Amino acid sequence: MLRTSSVRVLGERDRDSVYALLDADPVGNVFVSSRLRASGLDSSRLGAEVWGYVERGNLTALCYSGANLVPVNAGPVAIRHFSEQARWQGRRCSSIVGPIDAVGAFWERLGPSWGPARAIRTRQPVLEMSEPSRIEPDPMVRRVRMGELGTILPACVAMFTEEVGVPPDSGDGGALYRARVEELVRTGRSFARIEDGRVVFKAEVGAVTPHACQIQGVWVHPDLRGQGYSVAGMAAVVRYALTEIAPHVTLYVNDFNTPARATYSRVGFREVDAVMSVLF
Repeated sequence: MLRTSSVRVLGERDRDSVYALLDADPVGNVFVSSRLRASGLDSSRLGAEVWGYVERGNLTALCYSGANLVPVNAGPVAIRHFSEQARWQGRRCSSIVGPIDAVGAFWERLGPSWGPARAIRTRQPVLEMSEPSRIEPDPMVRRVRMGELGTILPACVAMFTEEVGVPPDSGDGGALYRARVEELVRTGRSFARIEDGRVVFKAEVGAVTPHACQIQGVWVHPDLRGQGYSVAGMAAVVRYALTEIAPHVTLYVNDFNTPARATYSRVGFREVDAVMSVLF
């Protein structure tokens, strides 16, 4: 039974209640659900905490507190309690990501003590598809091999730096980021078109649950943009994902990224929601 306190750190005994909440929106909650299914709810193993908001004995909202701060099903009252917890703990995250209303309310409460933010992405459409693309997939897009880690890593760093605005190796020399890229390659979730040792197109499936998976890190070499590699490449990655990973494929994109949004629309993605991100 859940205790009656408003907010507490959740653990393995809360597994069923947590998964029931996450599975109510498998596309929207794919990131948090993927992390918890992979590592469990024990904070020492997860490398993060999961806070639960309990209302009349029932778990009604969550907040994943790790490298990202991610509210789940959190209304105004839950956000107020989670904000108090976050303020007391101090900022440990590099971003706040989630539904626009929830993240906006979080930032309104945390901004005075956590600000200024490095960047605020006020609206990032969430896209989804569950059928293969009508676009002919690029036959040269395939899983990246472990022996190609040295080839794919610079492309991943370039994508991250271009998207986020800071390089992923600025803190620890890149050890953690390299380990993450290596993990995605090892588990068969890194895809690319590689020609003569050069990455032409690449994307990863970063989060996976039995219900959905999330594509991230979509990138085309700057010299080759505008030539159709992203459309056919994404069609190939979607085909792999739907066939071998999960029945729903999702991603989110900056609303101001007109070329990317056009690409995803051509591939067959449809907008199902939107999120907001506050980056530090």
